[in-house]
Amino acid sequence: MKLLVSVRSVEEALLVADGGADFIDLKEPGAGALGGLPIATIRAIVEALRQHGSSLPVSATIGDVPMSEGARIMACVDAVGACGVDHVKVGIERAPQALAVLDALKASGGSVIPVFIADRGLAWAHVEHACAAGFPGLMLDTADKHAGSLFDVMPMAALQRFITSVRSVRAGTAMVGLAGALRTSHEPLLRALAPDFAGFRTAVCAGDRSASIDPQRLLALTRLMHGGAV
Repeated sequence: MKLLVSVRSVEEALLVADGGADFIDLKEPGAGALGGLPIATIRAIVEALRQHGSSLPVSATIGDVPMSEGARIMACVDAVGACGVDHVKVGIERAPQALAVLDALKASGGSVIPVFIADRGLAWAHVEHACAAGFPGLMLDTADKHAGSLFDVMPMAALQRFITSVRSVRAGTAMVGLAGALRTSHEPLLRALAPDFAGFRTAVCAGDRSASIDPQRLLALTRLMHGGAV
């Protein structure tokens, strides 16, 4: 299981790149579950990481865009993808337009990772549709970070079903990730589920998720997730 850490600035990205993370995710934690950073900031972070010599995969969110605004979603995907990120993350809510959005995302030709918002209700038909579409990865996350973690809004059996669904198609070549106010105390549950990666933000901040990343908390998390080795 690999470690994804969400960052909001060049400084945080370089700290995380040197701190043992396996994935770097770009988002604005103060702007919602999948709050998007300004395009200029995304581009600056990607350039700084590459100049720093980091080859870690980088993802970026497009922001919290309603499923009803399909044209806006696709415009955001194009803009974020043009910044040089490896993957573009798009939140998928339980809404009538979700299937059409998933189809449009797949047809875009970019490396898009749909992120299903667990605490707003999960439509298994949408998950199965996304699995069949052949995205490079799928994730679960939560919208309300103050209402508890992913483990508070979904039972273990449902989380296992999600992971199994993703791995049952294309010979298990798609990545599957879990996120949503995860803490170090959730490490045993994550180990039991064994997703390909787990996403963190709050656990590495000195305060809530909008605070700056604390190097000591980052070090403790990377050691825990990597079995004591950074």
